[in-house]
Amino acid sequence: MPSPPTRFVARRPAPHGEVARVPPDVAPVPDQGRAGAVALRRAPDGGDLLEFGMLAPFARDPAVTDVFVNGPGELWVDRGSGLVRHSAVGLDEARLRALAVRLIALGGRHIDEAAPCVDVRLHDGIRVHAVLPPVSPRGTLLSIRLPRPDHLAVGDLESDGFFRAVPVGVVRDLVARRRNVLLTGAGGSGKTTTLAALLALADPLDRIVAIEDVAELRVRHPHFLSLEARQANAEGAGGIDLSRLVREALRMRPDRLVLGECRGAEIRDLLSALNTGHDGGAGTLHANSLADVPARLEALGALAGLDPTAIARQAVSAIHAVLHLERDERGRRLAQVGRFELDGRDRLRVVPGAVAGGRA
Repeated sequence: MPSPPTRFVARRPAPHGEVARVPPDVAPVPDQGRAGAVALRRAPDGGDLLEFGMLAPFARDPAVTDVFVNGPGELWVDRGSGLVRHSAVGLDEARLRALAVRLIALGGRHIDEAAPCVDVRLHDGIRVHAVLPPVSPRGTLLSIRLPRPDHLAVGDLESDGFFRAVPVGVVRDLVARRRNVLLTGAGGSGKTTTLAALLALADPLDRIVAIEDVAELRVRHPHFLSLEARQANAEGAGGIDLSRLVREALRMRPDRLVLGECRGAEIRDLLSALNTGHDGGAGTLHANSLADVPARLEALGALAGLDPTAIARQAVSAIHAVLHLERDERGRRLAQVGRFELDGRDRLRVVPGAVAGGRA
């Protein structure tokens, strides 16, 4: 018998015509007006999301986490249990391109053949990425990530079975003891949602400063601040990268320093900061498994000019625990907890099932 729906993965029975992971030729747009339908999502700042045009019904559906338009006529939607293909009636190339241009403009940027790949944030939380031809030979591409309409707390995750493999007391203890934590997992595994829930456990008097490429963290905490990177303009000027924002954040006297996602050379600045008394910090990292994390950190360290030994020593000293998240047919879960240590060659390795300074 299938598992009951969970709030965290936002599951619900599929509308008539949808089959998860098996794309039908035609699937209906969800009818938000029918009896018994869930309440519509509104943007975090109160917007009605009508600027999404023909995609507005999906943007307003609180169960939807991602919407992908792969050129004219191809639309995919994720409601937490996997991508499902929908009909895209009316989304020809002209309308799709106009929609992409409008959404990017609303985010304060410009997209055209000279700058065909642009990422923006709308309504304090909705992330829109667009790609135009000729970079995309099949037509205009849109990737829309939608934040949850509510803030999930650690208690909510526990109720949803998120901690079925690792006791919730482990992560509560890490936050209470001001341990530095790295959350890892594949795309869509719930790293940002989990990080926000953990940060909400911090002492209300703690000053939390987060650095993000695109501000997605929504933390229910009275003293949470967010800095967002800025891409350069068409002339190549005005860009502010994550490395600079880490340095700026350190001047703001944070009690907890957070890097929304480690992607490049900023890993050097984060590890340096966490090694100089900024306890209780956190970050996220894309990795397919716990065993893959050391190699990912070595690759990022190389971008920052750090050899494997240097990144290993920095990571062992700075990061107290690695929390690895996974997503399966039962939803998202905290799958493993581990800690870093040096092997016999002074290279980084991760040991599952033991947390430095905490309990496992």
